[in-house]
Amino acid sequence: MLVQEDVYDKHGAGMKPVLVLGGAGFIGSHTCKALKRAGYLPIVIDNLVHGHIDSVKWGPFEKGDISNPSDLDRVIEKYRPECVMHFAAFAYVGESVQDPARYFQNNVCGSITLLDAMRRHGLDRIVFSSSCATYGEAGPLPILETHSQMPVNPYGFTKLVIERALADYGAAYGIRAVTFRYFNAAGADPDGELGERHDPETHAIPLAIRAALGLGVFKVFGTDYPTPDGTAIRDYVHVSDLADAHARALAYLDEGGKSVAVNLATGAGTSVKEMIGAVERALSRPVPREYVSRRAGDPPALFASPARAYDLLGWTPRFTTIDQIVASAAKWFERHHSGD
Repeated sequence: MLVQEDVYDKHGAGMKPVLVLGGAGFIGSHTCKALKRAGYLPIVIDNLVHGHIDSVKWGPFEKGDISNPSDLDRVIEKYRPECVMHFAAFAYVGESVQDPARYFQNNVCGSITLLDAMRRHGLDRIVFSSSCATYGEAGPLPILETHSQMPVNPYGFTKLVIERALADYGAAYGIRAVTFRYFNAAGADPDGELGERHDPETHAIPLAIRAALGLGVFKVFGTDYPTPDGTAIRDYVHVSDLADAHARALAYLDEGGKSVAVNLATGAGTSVKEMIGAVERALSRPVPREYVSRRAGDPPALFASPARAYDLLGWTPRFTTIDQIVASAAKWFERHHSGD
């Protein structure tokens, strides 16, 4: 299947075009880099509400919105992609509680608009970014893909709705999907080309790094959890490892793989105190902190088994320690925080 000749001239002949919704965001942009390395041409659609145009470096950019069918039709007709990656979701849990309408409109209605555009144009493969938030308050650890999904906030529920929609669209229309349930995406591109830039920032590692660099005070939510040091435990996954999994998912679908949901996790948990220690080691600076009460709905520990990702995709995280993950993020923030 061919794309326009000028696209090949500018970005590399012979590459398989992939439509990447939300490709200007944190995980999307890192994935575009991995796709280009794997022989795919990422065609980015992003409305730039949360994305950054300067993060689109490995293929064409088209400004557009997932909820606008004409935007999708225009770009699909122009580039004739072979498959789709969907990162174009709003992902702030607190905001989803305060303004659920915004989340249902974008994350649910927008995703259905995308799936219907795929049907119109004969696209039958998609890699979908879901979330560990679909599990809700986790039961036995490590979390397996077979565990119950009972989200406790609108964000997690919108992701679960689309997981169910993908199953139904697959049965009725033949669309095959790899659904990735991310745990805590973190880190930065080891080459220094990309990093984490959210506004507002809600992720723990960049907030701790910013505090160490004199840009605030890091809040530790709860020190009385039933964990070894009293702070909550989470499963941090390097964003470059997430990106690698997406490239592997395309190869899996290209080879006829069936629809499947897969955890992207390391299988190991890191406490908030342990993460702070890694930041202090990486920057050789203290992290100013404030100890406050637990947040409602925060479980003591969340980590998941990556066994299915290994079995189906041959995926194993390369960044296996919190020090490796934090060091890559700290290096990027030291260079770029003044421009935030």
